[in-house]
Amino acid sequence: MKITLTGSLGNISKPLADILIKNGHEVTIISSNSKKVHDIKAQGAKPAIGSVSDVVFLTEAFKGADAVYTMVPPNWGVSNYRQYIAETGKNYLEAIRASGVKRVVNLSSIGAHLSGGTGPIAGLYDVEQALNTLDGVAVRHLRAGLFYINFFFDIGTISKMGIMGNNYGEKSKLVMVHPRDIAAAAAEELQSSLVGKSHRYVVSDEREISEIVKILGTAIGKPELPWVQFSDRESLAGMTAAGMSPAIAGTYVEMGHAISSGILFEDFNRHKPRVWGPTKLVDFAKEFAAVYHQKVQRIIAE
Repeated sequence: MKITLTGSLGNISKPLADILIKNGHEVTIISSNSKKVHDIKAQGAKPAIGSVSDVVFLTEAFKGADAVYTMVPPNWGVSNYRQYIAETGKNYLEAIRASGVKRVVNLSSIGAHLSGGTGPIAGLYDVEQALNTLDGVAVRHLRAGLFYINFFFDIGTISKMGIMGNNYGEKSKLVMVHPRDIAAAAAEELQSSLVGKSHRYVVSDEREISEIVKILGTAIGKPELPWVQFSDRESLAGMTAAGMSPAIAGTYVEMGHAISSGILFEDFNRHKPRVWGPTKLVDFAKEFAAVYHQKVQRIIAE
């Protein structure tokens, strides 16, 4: 098949392209970075360089594809994050309609069943609703768990303050996933006979924060690593100090409330998948430890 992927050579799109190319499909990878052309070609795919904000470009990139994989690239420079996500979804909607694509696999998120109160995930609710209006197009939304790799953002706090923390408590549960497991699920869906509009939960592990901190702390030689529940103000200050705009940081504070209250996982808890991704937190902990030690050594060297 001819399959077009958004997401450049990111944590999901790169391994997804690998799977599809090995299975004999003709893959086009969309990237906004012209410097990625060589790497995309080296992977065995065709590069399409342009912006997801450009409907004309997207339409041309989608034309002739048997299926497309859509995702909203992060953009920390926008003033209204939900609006940016929703507008990207509308761009995909228009390009899919204009190009004649009939099968779409869309990266969404756990919690996207809710229209609000979930921070940035509310934008993915908007994307799902938009794509579901496509007539004669099969759409499968992958409602992924929270990415393991987001724990890399905690490394600075661990190395400088000796803690992990957020604005929810250690008894809160997280439903998590490895990007590789999302790639495998996306490949499965892109190569299947999609019909109608539906969603699929893609998750790898579920644990309480206290367990997560113990596993990651032990992996880096800090088995007693504590979890600290920050106030909203402290969480906001930490994110803005790291370079995030107050507007976007505020949406992540809101997401923390959705985690704390459990509403983020309500629909997932009612419809847990039979098959989970194979990469468990203890497996990811090895990757976490490797990245942690590299960054700490870099800090020491500086």
